[in-house]
Amino acid sequence: MLHVPSRLRFFPSLVLASALAIAATSAFSCTGTNGNGGAPTTSVAPEAQPAASVRLYLMSNVAGAIEPCGCSKDQLGGADHFAAYVAAEKSRVQDSVVLGAGPLFFQDPTIAGDGTTQAQWKADALAQTAKRLGIAAWAPGANDFASGIEGFRKLEGASGVTFLAANVKADKQLPASKFIESGGIKIGVVGVAEPKAGANAPAGVEIGSAAEALKREVAAARAGGARIVVALASVQRGDALRLVDSVPDIDVLLVGKPSEKGDLNDQPKPATLVGDTVVVETSNHLQTVAVLDLYLREPEGTAGRIKLTDGGGLARAEQLVALSKQVRDLETRINGWEQDKNVKPADLAARRSELDRLRQEKAELEGKVEPPPSGSYFKYSLLEVREKLGEDPGVGEDILSYYRRVNDHNREALKDRKPLPLPEGQAGYIGVEQCSTCHAEERKVWDKTDHAKAYPTLEKKFVEFNLDCVGCHVTGYDRPGGSTVTFVDAFKNVQCETCHGPGSLHAKEPDKKGLIVTKPEPKSCVSECHHPPHVENFDPVAKMPLILGPGHGR
Repeated sequence: MLHVPSRLRFFPSLVLASALAIAATSAFSCTGTNGNGGAPTTSVAPEAQPAASVRLYLMSNVAGAIEPCGCSKDQLGGADHFAAYVAAEKSRVQDSVVLGAGPLFFQDPTIAGDGTTQAQWKADALAQTAKRLGIAAWAPGANDFASGIEGFRKLEGASGVTFLAANVKADKQLPASKFIESGGIKIGVVGVAEPKAGANAPAGVEIGSAAEALKREVAAARAGGARIVVALASVQRGDALRLVDSVPDIDVLLVGKPSEKGDLNDQPKPATLVGDTVVVETSNHLQTVAVLDLYLREPEGTAGRIKLTDGGGLARAEQLVALSKQVRDLETRINGWEQDKNVKPADLAARRSELDRLRQEKAELEGKVEPPPSGSYFKYSLLEVREKLGEDPGVGEDILSYYRRVNDHNREALKDRKPLPLPEGQAGYIGVEQCSTCHAEERKVWDKTDHAKAYPTLEKKFVEFNLDCVGCHVTGYDRPGGSTVTFVDAFKNVQCETCHGPGSLHAKEPDKKGLIVTKPEPKSCVSECHHPPHVENFDPVAKMPLILGPGHGR
C-alpha cells in the first residue's frame, strides 16, 4: 500500500461522503499523542549511573526505511529521530560505535519500473544519513545489491560505511573485519553474510561458508589484540544461533536478515545470552535500536578477552518486549476510544489508568541496573525510535531534499502516465463532483471530513507525486478508468467511489440495483490503507459511526 512518511503525515479522519462510508473511519484512529496514539508518555528517571566506557548502537534490517509511513502520530521509526538521540547522548556517553546487519539501502531485493529512480534516490538519502551517523560497519543483505554491484559500490562510498562480509565477493572480496579503538580498548568487528533473496544471490555476488569465515576471522581478531569481538551476521536467525555454538569466542552477535521485502514491520525480538555471547536482533525499518553499554573495570595492564556479565536489561528483555507491546496496543486503542462518543468517560479513564500503570512498570524495569561487585559488565536496552527523541536538522534536511527531488522528477517523468483502460461494460470512476449532482446531502458530510483534504496534505509536504504516498490520498489509484500519480484532477482526495466503487454505470442508471455498493463493509477500508504499518489496531466497525451524517447513513 502507499502511504505518507512520518514528517509528512496528516491525520485523516473520515472517509468520503457520497460513498465514503468506511474508509473515512481511519481518520479518527489516526490521531493521537503517543506511540500509535494515546496520552503523553510518562517516564521514571533512572537512578544516576556511571557513564559507560563504550556504547554500542546496534540495528538490524533498516531496508530503505528513512522514516515511517502512516497516519498514526509518533509511529516507530525515523532516521532523523535516531540521529537526534545519538547527538543528545554524546554529552553523557564517553565513546559510541554504530553498527548494523541486514539490508540497509533498499526496501526490496530488486527494483524495477517507474519506482526505480525513486528507490535509488531514497538509497542515496540513506547513504547521506549513514555518513552523518558515522556508521562504522555493516553486514550487507541482498537488497543492498538491488542497483547492481556498481550501484552498491557507489552507495558504499557515499555512506562511508565499511561493509563487512568475510565470505562474500562482489567484484572483489568484501572486507572481513575491522578494528575500532573505543573506550580505551580494541574492539574487533567481524562480518559474514548470506545475501540471498530466496535461493538466489544477486548477480555477480559469490557467497562462501559463513561458519568457516567467521571462525577464521574471530580467531584473527583475537590474535590482533581485540578484547571485545562483535560479529555482524546477515543470515537466517537459526543459522546465526548455530554460528555462536560453533564459534563461542564472540562477545556480541548482531543478527540481520539475508533479505527483506515489503513494508510490513517486525515485532521486536528479545535479546538473549547464548553462553557468553549477547545475541541481538532489532525490529526492522529502524523501529528500534539496541543500546549496549559496556562498563569496563579491568585491572591495568591486562590483556585478552574481557568477560562481560549482565548488569541489567538482558535478564528482563523478554518481559520488556512484552510490556512494550502492551503499551503500544493500549495507546492505539485509547486513541480511537477518545474519538468515540459511545465510550463512557469512566471506561476511558480506567484504560488511561491502566496505561499509566504499564508505562510505570516498564520504566522501572528499564531503570534497574544491577552491576556485579567486580569485573566488567554490560547493560542492554531496546530504544524505541519515536518523535519525542527530537529531530536532527541535518538528517531532516536530507529527507526533505529527497522528497523535493523525487516530487520534481516524477511530476515530469510520469506526466503522460494514464490510467489502465476500462474494459467494455465495466464501471469506471467519475469523481466526487459528478456524484454530488445527485448526492448533495452526502457531499455536505464528506466536505467536513479530513478525507476531503487528503491530497493537499501531500502538496504541502512535496510528496503529491511520490509513488509511496499518493495511492492513499486519491480515488481509483492504478485501477481501470481511475487515476495515476499524475492523472488525478478529478480524483484528488479520498472520494465516494473509494468505498462505494466506480460509479459510471450507476450514474447512467441510478435506479438499477447492483451497480454501486450502497452499504460498504467497514472491513473494506482495512484492505485499502488502514492497516499495518500505516495504522495499528484499526477497528472499522467502531469507527463507522464517526463518519455518518444526514443523508449518509442517518
